[in-house]
Amino acid sequence: MKNILVINTGSSSFKFQLIQMPTEKVLASGLVERIGQQNSEIHYSSQGYSGTREQQVPDHSIALRAVTDLLMSPDKGVIKDATEITAIGHRVVHGGTTFSKTTIIDKKVKKEIKALFSVAPLHNPPNLTGIEVAEEVFPNARQVAVFDTAFHSTIPAKAYKYAIPNHLTEENHIRLYGFHGTSHKYVSEKAAQSIKRTDSKIISVHLGNGCSITAVENGKSVDHSMGFTPLSGLIMGTRSGDLDPSIIFHLVDKLGYSLKEVNELLTKKSGMLGLTGYSDLRDIETEAQKGNRECKLALEMNAYRIKKYIGSYIAAMNGLDILVFTAGIGENSGTMRKLVCNNMDFIGIELDEIQNNLRSKESRVISTETSKVKVMVIPTNEELEIARQVDKLV
Repeated sequence: MKNILVINTGSSSFKFQLIQMPTEKVLASGLVERIGQQNSEIHYSSQGYSGTREQQVPDHSIALRAVTDLLMSPDKGVIKDATEITAIGHRVVHGGTTFSKTTIIDKKVKKEIKALFSVAPLHNPPNLTGIEVAEEVFPNARQVAVFDTAFHSTIPAKAYKYAIPNHLTEENHIRLYGFHGTSHKYVSEKAAQSIKRTDSKIISVHLGNGCSITAVENGKSVDHSMGFTPLSGLIMGTRSGDLDPSIIFHLVDKLGYSLKEVNELLTKKSGMLGLTGYSDLRDIETEAQKGNRECKLALEMNAYRIKKYIGSYIAAMNGLDILVFTAGIGENSGTMRKLVCNNMDFIGIELDEIQNNLRSKESRVISTETSKVKVMVIPTNEELEIARQVDKLV
């Protein structure tokens, strides 16, 4: 038996699971959310215990140390000391062209992850922090990186290339990479199993603080909304998603922004935060219900952008069997799912409102029996997918 600790560091969250392999038994799990905000919370569950506590968590380093204390706590913990951890699987967002598979972490790997900070500024830095803190706390464990970009290595050149001079793609590796790959892989495989066919056309919609959408044909990623970095595509918590690149030149040349300020604006001050003043969709939905016009419009804009991508991917794959919603918003927001699926009957999407409004942690179908396209909510389990890949490697 191996105890594998999976660390999944998001831009504003820190998820973890301690999984016993190969039985896939979860010994402990939890979530630190709203990192860097005033109302941070730590959710922790282990055998015989489940609880939440409010705690100021200014950064990811403090989040990991708080989780480690819980894992080894005399009353709530599941291990006595660090030597009981065989390996630690780290979700790393950007692997560039260097990493296309799960990799043992060494100094060279950490250097490459750091070199990609500029193209994944919200993710690779906390990913590396998680690795470095884990190396200190668990010095005897094998540290393993599982890259979000790996699943998207099957995207064809017609989809990953940008219409820029070829040498920039070939020599400087400027191309679409794709992200949230571990999540899209996990849920698309579960969706495909539900129709018991090897040939399938699936669109996976991952909606969290970061949002992305993937076209998956016959089990392989063939297109994806994020690109060279996790900035493009859907409207996100603090990221703008798609925009006219000339806006950047206008901000710099006409409005006096520095390039650093533009980067900060588009990655940390835009998206739903820029539109409403809130980055958490729960707050935005609450305000919209109170009649806040900005929040109502932001929800409509968000859903409209998702609809456009769904339409384009149906065209690219020449059809659709299953539409999957996953991640924090995708799994829990019936409001967002309804906004996306409304007026999509032309392409065969019919939502069952009763099923859509049910709250459940289980995978489920939320479309009507007559819907030509099966619509599903599948809770993502990136941690289990990471644990499986780590187990195979070590």
